[in-house]
Amino acid sequence: MSNVIPRLAGKVVFITGAASGIGSAIARRCIGEGASVICADHSTEGALALADELGRSAIGLTCDVTDGQSVKAAVEIGLKRFGRLDGLVHNAAAPSRDGTVVDLAEEQWRHEIGVSLTGAFLVSKHALPPMAAAGGGSVVFIASQFAHVAIGKAVAYCAAKAGLVQLAKAMAVDHAADGIRVNSLSPGAVATSRLLQRWPDLDAANAALGPAHLLGRIGQPNEIAAATAFLLSSDASFVTGTDLLVDGGYATR
Repeated sequence: MSNVIPRLAGKVVFITGAASGIGSAIARRCIGEGASVICADHSTEGALALADELGRSAIGLTCDVTDGQSVKAAVEIGLKRFGRLDGLVHNAAAPSRDGTVVDLAEEQWRHEIGVSLTGAFLVSKHALPPMAAAGGGSVVFIASQFAHVAIGKAVAYCAAKAGLVQLAKAMAVDHAADGIRVNSLSPGAVATSRLLQRWPDLDAANAALGPAHLLGRIGQPNEIAAATAFLLSSDASFVTGTDLLVDGGYATR
């Protein structure tokens, strides 16, 4: 990180799903660019461990993004610690469940939509007022290439991620006057533990999924983190209401 320009110096960023995978990579990148981070995750142990690793510029908090009171409390604790809020990254996602609309259980549908989409609504509801009070900021929703192209037996995942893209656009319209930019970011397949639900290891996942991407490989968490940091920073000051595909060309096929 020594060559990274501290574009986020003095900023405070709230990150959901921060304890592992893409979320932890985003937290590390934000710290490397000079920000303070609020690491929110349903795993208390994971959030605290990451914050301990990152040092005094980080705080780890338990947060159930499907519960408005839990979200409200996490935002308030973060504000008490750092005094302001300048960025929000909603990265939390539920384990994906295979199923068509016929055979997917109602509870599985509700959980997927609840974590990804309702979670984005709730964290935004509580994070945007202090962000506006601080003079504005940036919101990034981590969506997916499957917000743009569908795959079989993934109705809940595809619907939730597509909803994030459109929610970001609607919020961009509503909150531009508050100085708040809102964008989504759609990764392709990324080398995280989520892929181990389907493949024995990341090498096997890359062999299976890499050829579907124009660049011939799956992505790395730090690549998603770098793109997220761009959207959070003033380098993206004229970017709002858009979806940034960071998918190695997957959706181009």
